[in-house]
Parts: sequence; C-alpha cells; structure tokens
Amino acid sequence: MTNKLNHMLERSFPERRVFLRSDNDTRYMRISPLTQLIAFTGSTVFAAWLIIATAIILMDSIGSGNLRDQANRDLVLFENRVAELAHERDMRAEEAAAAQARFTTALEQISVMQSQLLASEERVRELEKGVEVVQANLRKALKARDTAEADKTELLAQLNGETGGKNGMSALEAEATVDVLADALSDTASERDEMVVSASQAMKMAEALETDLKLMEEKNDRIFTQLEDAVTISVAPLDKMFKSAGMDPDQLIETVKKGYSGQGGPLTPITFSTKGGIVDPDSMRANAIINKMDQLNLYRIAAQKAPFSLPLKDAFRMTSPFGPRWGRMHKGQDFASAYGTPIYATADGVVTFAGWQSGYGRLVKIQHEFGIETRYAHQSQILVKVGQRVSRGEQIGAMGNSGHSTGTHLHYEIRVQGKAVDPMTYIKAARDVF
Repeated sequence: MTNKLNHMLERSFPERRVFLRSDNDTRYMRISPLTQLIAFTGSTVFAAWLIIATAIILMDSIGSGNLRDQANRDLVLFENRVAELAHERDMRAEEAAAAQARFTTALEQISVMQSQLLASEERVRELEKGVEVVQANLRKALKARDTAEADKTELLAQLNGETGGKNGMSALEAEATVDVLADALSDTASERDEMVVSASQAMKMAEALETDLKLMEEKNDRIFTQLEDAVTISVAPLDKMFKSAGMDPDQLIETVKKGYSGQGGPLTPITFSTKGGIVDPDSMRANAIINKMDQLNLYRIAAQKAPFSLPLKDAFRMTSPFGPRWGRMHKGQDFASAYGTPIYATADGVVTFAGWQSGYGRLVKIQHEFGIETRYAHQSQILVKVGQRVSRGEQIGAMGNSGHSTGTHLHYEIRVQGKAVDPMTYIKAARDVF
C-alpha cells in the first residue's frame, strides 16, 4: 500500500535524498513522496492556523480597543451625570432652607397680625359698649325731657287756673319751678345732642375698624394660602421619597415622635379666640399649617436617620449592582474610585462594628433608626470606633482593597431587620429631594 502511494506521488513529490558527509564516512537519508506529502500538508495546515489565529487576535484587539473607548466615554458621561445630580441636590437643599426661612418669617408676620387683630377686636368691643352706654344715657335724657315737659305743662295749667293750686303752690313758686325745669330741659337737650354726635363718631370709627378688619382678614387669607402651598410643596417630595423606599410615613412619624416627645415652642398648636371657647377659622388654618410644619420637621428628622445619601462625595463608578453574581447573591452595591477615597456615613447612627471580618476585610457597621443597618466593606483605613455616634455625611473611613476583593472599591450594604435590600432603592428615592 505504501509502495503504491509512493508510486502515485512520484510525479508530484519525487523521491529525494539528503546526504550527510563526515570526515570518514558519507551517509544519506531518503525522503519518500508520502513523507514529503505529510510534511507539506502539516506545514500548510500550520501556516493556515497561524494566519487565522493572527487575524482573530488582531480583530479582538481592535474590538476591545473600541469597547474600552466606549466604556471610557460611558464613564465620563456617568461622572458628569453624578456631578449634575449632586449640584441639583445642593440646589434642592438650599431651596428647602430658603423655604424654611420664608415660612419662619411668615409665621412671625402672622403672629404680629393676629396681635393687631386681637387689639382691633378689643377696640371694637369697647366701642360697642360705649355706644350702648351712650344710647342708654340718651334714652334716660329723652325720658327726663318728656317728664320735664309734662311737669311744665301741668305747671302752666296751674298758673292759668285750669287746675287748683297743687300743694298750695303760689304763682311765683310755680313760675320759678317752670324756669328751673326749662333750664334742666335745655341742659338735657344739649347733652342729648352731644351724645348723638359721640354716637355718630363711634359708629364711624366702628365702621372704619370693621373695614380694616376685613382687609386684614383678606391679607391673612392670602398669607395662609401661600403658607399652605409652601408646606404642601415641601412635604410632598419627602412623603414620596419614603414611600419609594418602601417605608411607611405614618409609622416613621410615630417612631420619631417617641424620641422627640417634648412639648412647647413655636410649633405648639395655638388658638386665637378672644373668648377661649370656640376656635375661629384662622386659628384652625394656623394650627393645620403648624401641624404640617411639624410633620415636615419630623420627616426631615427621619430623613437624617435613614440612609438616603451616597457614601461617597468624590467621583466614582458603579461596578457591581445588588443581585445574583457568579452563582451567588451579591447583597450590596459596589462603588469604585481611587485608593483612599473618603467614605461617609449615609445616615445618623451608632457604630456597632469596626474591624476585620473575613471576606469583608476592614468593615464598619452602623445601626440606624427604624431597624436599618449599613455596612461599608473593603476599607483601607477605619476612622471610627464601636459605640461612637456618627452623623450623616461624617467620614468613617477610606476606600481600599482589603478582604476578598479584586480591586479598590467600596462594598455598600443596607439591611432592614437583618435582611439585605438594594441600596439603590434609597439612593434613587432621595435623588429629587437631597
């Protein structure tokens, strides 16, 4: 079979001999056509494989370069977007502070206006009493005038002989009595005229005060409306933020109230009724605004105690989200940045762990209100101690690569009642608020 193949290949691959010569001897090696075919085929296959492999490597290199460029562009866009969000957050915080200042100023104005309103009501009441006194005196004067005119008529009749001399009164005595009564009647008429003028002035003043009172009430209504709109606009985003994070706002308020149960101060419900029995509409509206403002303050206290902020303030990129990864559950959000980047607490709380823990490396655990715990892993440096109370935005460590980590990053976890939840739920919920 081999001889037949060699004979068939003799024309294309003639037999060749390779001579090997030394000082004492000469030898040769025969290369058959079949051997040449095998060597040629192997060389051709190797050359083809080498060309294809080189082409694949070149194509992969070009493609990976494009992917890296695209990834760099995406990273730049993401960092710009984070910077814009941070700027918007600062603007929202400034607007909230300005709204708080405007509300405080408006509340002071309302207090002054209510004091003026009370003084006006007191003056109106005093004028009403004065008018009543004037009217009573006027009625008495009119009655006295009528009595005096009757006595005068009776005395004149006695003088003219129409009736007998009453009590033996002489004509001169009757005439003197008539003169006295005439003087008294004249004085009574003068006093009546003065009282009429005083009553007219009092009525005009009461009308003017009533007009001022209506104008003040209209002004109060406009201020109340502006305050109600401002408080509603301030409370609505916070209410939406808590609901987006899966937190019950009513339960949060009750929890915060348990820790802040003191009474008194500018947000204590008030009444402006002058009689102390019936609460007037303005008092009801003012108390409603105060309750809303109290709710706003409680919301802000709750927001300080829940992890709604980012753990980093410098530029970063998100490398691994919450969810399944490599066949296991990744229970946090990874943020990558430069080695030593400051790490900040995302809410007020107490440090319950600060040290080394297996795969976490250097780890800080902070216990917050509402059964929430945050974890900050793979740090290069820890700046807090167990039992230390920290505030939101306070630096607690620096980014590193400790523990089971493939590169410098922060592994950030949020646990509610011991169960891990997606940190981005809280971060996204607060995006339009802080």
